[in-house]
Amino acid sequence: MMQHRSVVRNILSLLIFGSLLMSPLANKAQDGKQLFNQKCASCHAIDKKLVGPALKGVEDRWPEKAQLYAWIRNSAAVVKSGYPRAVEVYNEYNKVQMTAFPELKDGDIDAILAYINAGPVKKDTDATGGAQPAGTTEGSDSTMLFGLLTLILGVIALILLQVNSNLRKMSDEREGQSTAEPVPFWRNKAYIALSAIILFMAGGYITFQNAQGLGRSKDYQPEQPIYYSHTVHAGINQINCLYCHGGAQDSKHANIPSVNVCMNCHMGIAEYAKGPKLYREDGKEVDGTAEIQKLYQYAGWDPESKQYTGKGKPIEWIRIHNLPDHVYFNHSQHVSAGKVQCQTCHGEIQKMGEVYQHSDLSMGWCVNCHRETKVQFADNKYYSIYEKFHEDLKNKKIDSVTVEKIGGTECQKCHY
Repeated sequence: MMQHRSVVRNILSLLIFGSLLMSPLANKAQDGKQLFNQKCASCHAIDKKLVGPALKGVEDRWPEKAQLYAWIRNSAAVVKSGYPRAVEVYNEYNKVQMTAFPELKDGDIDAILAYINAGPVKKDTDATGGAQPAGTTEGSDSTMLFGLLTLILGVIALILLQVNSNLRKMSDEREGQSTAEPVPFWRNKAYIALSAIILFMAGGYITFQNAQGLGRSKDYQPEQPIYYSHTVHAGINQINCLYCHGGAQDSKHANIPSVNVCMNCHMGIAEYAKGPKLYREDGKEVDGTAEIQKLYQYAGWDPESKQYTGKGKPIEWIRIHNLPDHVYFNHSQHVSAGKVQCQTCHGEIQKMGEVYQHSDLSMGWCVNCHRETKVQFADNKYYSIYEKFHEDLKNKKIDSVTVEKIGGTECQKCHY
């Protein structure tokens, strides 16, 4: 029995030592990704410009790292000090102040920068936002690596324990001491119990991680009845989002435009001849002119006679973005009152071929945005009722107001 206790104690010691050895690296990588998603992802991407600049190589663009830390914690103070790089960024982005993060410590910022420098590799896209025919590359997740290393350490620990047991037995036999025959590990109750605990913990962790994604559709990208490239329309031709999705500024829903809205332009545009080549996500080239002919069939339009035939039918677009029934979201409140840009939630829509869901639209993602997003009080009649905040801003008691301060994180704001 004493031998069994010693064996179990050695196994636990080695596993704890291995986990302690691995945890700083795993935690730093995980914390950097988590902090980036919480603090940065609403305005920044790693390798492309969103509301703010792309963050890849940000350390190289700042001569002094201490000033970069200060900028992240309070950009307004660094701009006020006249630091050249801060003033340059401030002017480049229309003098919009970056959200302050005074709670971030140097270690937190270093973790974010480490995640940025080793950020996931995005799949290659051409100018139209579709996948290149040559193929795509996917980013790697370090979780599998750490799990594999932990498994290897566990196997090494078991081997060392077996070697130790054999050496002890040989030593006892040389000294003439009798030792009991060790119980095989597959019949040893201590080993069986420990294995069951490890499997239970690993299964619980995997179940928890996968359960977090239930009901979310991040990166969902269905193939639509007509290939509609936002890159061509919103990007190259600079068609305003609100021309097609007028409900985004006037109602709860952004709305899908009717076929007549499409025909306002395509009565006179029957061919796709001058734009860049279009590709689907699987690399297949798209015939733009054939897609316009599909539109004519749905609209019941005869391009030869320039008349409607009366045989049109609605386009059965596949919905991409959706929220649970118990969640209330109003587009007009965000677009008209909150002055939120489409790209904040939908990503760089002007660079997408077929649209996909950019954000996970989880409760945590929305609440975090409300906690950090500053309300545009100036010249915004919607917020005129908040006299106290206007006075505090005027008297410089506060430098900004977040959505959270005006009740943006109260349960009843989003839930019926």
